[in-house]
Amino acid sequence: MKTKTHKPNKVSIVTLGCSKNTVDSEVIQSQLENGGVHTVHENAQDADTIIINTCGFIDNAKQESIDTILAYAEEKREGNIEKLIVTGCLSERYKADLSPEIPEVDQWYGTFELPQLLNQVGVDYKKELLGERKSSVSKHYAYMKISEGCDRPCSFCAIPLMRGKHVSKSMDDLVTEAKNLVRDGVKEIMLIAQDSTYYGIDLYGERRLHELMDRLSDVEGLEWIRLHYAYPSKFPYEVLPIMNSKPNICKYLDIPIQHISDNVLKTMRRGITKHRTEEVLDRIKSEVNGIALRTTLLVGHPGEYDQDFEELKDFVQRYEFNRLGVFAYSHEGGTHAGTLEDHVAEEIKAQRAEEIMAIQHDISLKNNLKLVGTNQRVLIDRIEGDYYMGRTQYDSPEVDNEVLLPLDSGYLRIGDFVNTKIVEAEAFDLIAKPI
Repeated sequence: MKTKTHKPNKVSIVTLGCSKNTVDSEVIQSQLENGGVHTVHENAQDADTIIINTCGFIDNAKQESIDTILAYAEEKREGNIEKLIVTGCLSERYKADLSPEIPEVDQWYGTFELPQLLNQVGVDYKKELLGERKSSVSKHYAYMKISEGCDRPCSFCAIPLMRGKHVSKSMDDLVTEAKNLVRDGVKEIMLIAQDSTYYGIDLYGERRLHELMDRLSDVEGLEWIRLHYAYPSKFPYEVLPIMNSKPNICKYLDIPIQHISDNVLKTMRRGITKHRTEEVLDRIKSEVNGIALRTTLLVGHPGEYDQDFEELKDFVQRYEFNRLGVFAYSHEGGTHAGTLEDHVAEEIKAQRAEEIMAIQHDISLKNNLKLVGTNQRVLIDRIEGDYYMGRTQYDSPEVDNEVLLPLDSGYLRIGDFVNTKIVEAEAFDLIAKPI
């Protein structure tokens, strides 16, 4: 196995998993580029070093990470790459188990070993580069991680085992990072964290998410700010007046509910009840007129029985979320739920997830049909087939609705905002024409 430190000619970073991993990969690239190493994302052609940033959150993500590592291990055996490095959540949790099984990997690094990783390729870590990065997903939008780790005790989640306790970034650093991104052409920033509502409690002794959003909204040239991953328990209502008063803060909120049955919420250790959850949602909708709510649900958790699932379906039908995603539970070693009986059969979990999404399909279609004939400001993301693909302020990239504008609508530039009229609607897409 090769372990000699060298500075490669070209490094390819392969990113798996969530948007938080995307930000981490962008930080790695910034450090490498500053150290004189040519770095690309995903494109492994002519790269002599591959860095795989893995996900270890759920079974499917772990399997994708392992499959990717094995594929590049084969590339190394065939002599197509010189060095293979693995980092990220999977490596943090399982490197001791995986290292003997995949000897082609030169080094495994956890989520807190960036300086050591850089040293492996002959680059010194520079703290002064924090906040200096380029978006790898788009030239006009970027994810911005406002904190790391999580203090929540959710039974099913292994994030604290992989990412540690909650640690906020300072407001000054985040404002600087936002200004740097805008300087490079970014117009939209998605605020992300394991739990964004905890922001500031460790640094300032109280939750300061509202103040952070207020300060970011004053960054010149930042057109959209979007808030993700807001935990419902002890939700910081101070952000709602900011959403109402600042035109560049999207009327959009990602608030993962996970479940609504008191029985399941207790087993999940969510720290909230059905009644309190509904109070939070009702207040958000009453204080921010027209807000689009996105949520995530988890079905098949230990302790979920037929009556609990029926209660969840009724909740989804009543609350009519604008956007919704659902996952099937999988056991995670080291978590509280991992010690409980996984009594829901896999086929039942899949069936429940499909039932929820069938309900959401109809809700989304109904909501989209209401938009036909309205004017919407759309950010153009890309061209696909015969259409420009864009989004309204009510949609986040990759996970939400898109707006399709025919190419024969006229010349539109990627990254520009366009005033449109919605002319057709499908369950998860809108068809529009420029005004």
